[in-house]
Amino acid sequence: MFFLFDFANYLKMLRLAWNEKVPKARYYYLAVLLVAVPIVSTFHAICFLLDWLLFPELRRAEVREPIFMVGHARSGTTLTHRLLSGDTGRFSSFMLYELYFPSLLQKKVIRAIAKWDREKLRGLLEGQVKAWEEWRYGPLRHMHDMGLTQYEEDDIVLYWSLAAGFWITKMPYMGDLDFYWMNHWSPRKRKRYNDFYRDCVKRQLVLNGTDKIHLSKNPMYSGRVASLLEAFPDARFIVNVRNPEETIPSLLKIVRAGWKQLGWDPERQKKCLKILADQSWDTYKHPLEVLDAHPEVKASIVDYRDLTSDPAAAIERIYRDLDLPMTDAYRELLAGEGKRQREHKTRHTYSLEEFGLEADAIHTELAELFERFGWDDDGAPAAAEAEPRSDIFGPPGGPAHG
Repeated sequence: MFFLFDFANYLKMLRLAWNEKVPKARYYYLAVLLVAVPIVSTFHAICFLLDWLLFPELRRAEVREPIFMVGHARSGTTLTHRLLSGDTGRFSSFMLYELYFPSLLQKKVIRAIAKWDREKLRGLLEGQVKAWEEWRYGPLRHMHDMGLTQYEEDDIVLYWSLAAGFWITKMPYMGDLDFYWMNHWSPRKRKRYNDFYRDCVKRQLVLNGTDKIHLSKNPMYSGRVASLLEAFPDARFIVNVRNPEETIPSLLKIVRAGWKQLGWDPERQKKCLKILADQSWDTYKHPLEVLDAHPEVKASIVDYRDLTSDPAAAIERIYRDLDLPMTDAYRELLAGEGKRQREHKTRHTYSLEEFGLEADAIHTELAELFERFGWDDDGAPAAAEAEPRSDIFGPPGGPAHG
């Protein structure tokens, strides 16, 4: 398949950028869309074409029983994904640099350069890359331990296709741009997106081993569970859940911090944040409703309280729910990682009042889930500890994006 480029989204984004009233944001948007996007997307398109010529094994590769991890942002998806990704003999996931460079040719060339650097230059280039990583991601690691060789969200692989939800962190035109409501798109558009995504996953499997299971973490895909089942009938799912009085304001605070840098006025930010908050209701409901309607689909629900109190036990429960055998080596590794994660604390704080949100509204919209998961028994929402998160950061850009 050829490289996907959503021309309709591109033209809409150009129109929004051209009509932007804030000069700083307008010039930045136009520079990215008129200069960076054509250059980078064309480069990726050429490499994608070369993939099919240079790597015939791509035609034979299949994506079997992928695992999709969904759930509202800040609900423990990053922690769960990192712990599961430690089972390297079983799972294949995208590292951040592999999402920046989606072509198989690009990935292989980068790995070859890294090997040459280690053998011939004694890691000179690696040192430069690490220094850049520290400059780029260091100030944000109290919120999320991000780096080029860390496992990240599949959604970034669609970034230069103008098809990733990460664009909302750059161009927060909530209500004008839609990357979330895939289930409402036309069947043709859904198929086009999912076919391309499958091709990207195939490249990663050819790189890591076609016998492995693709493991995807994407809070954005919480609104796509029905569409993912349509495209991947043998898929399995992990749904992370956490008290929405903690997750929703936490997400809004991080997103707002990025949007402030664009120079947007408070009322405009408030309008977009309201749309994002309303979207959260579906983020909580849709995955559970789809899986409840399809009991034949293997799935596991991960409660944030269980995950943080005993990570190893929570991961073992996932393996049982998804009928995955666990090796002794991974069980030992998991025990050590679980202890380290329990000791982790962040400095990130948040509260409902910052956004004019009331607990009553959250209770009303998600009453059934409060009863189902017993969130009312938790007392007041936590104020200091927040699950590390990467899915509000997009490549490349300023602090709002990573």
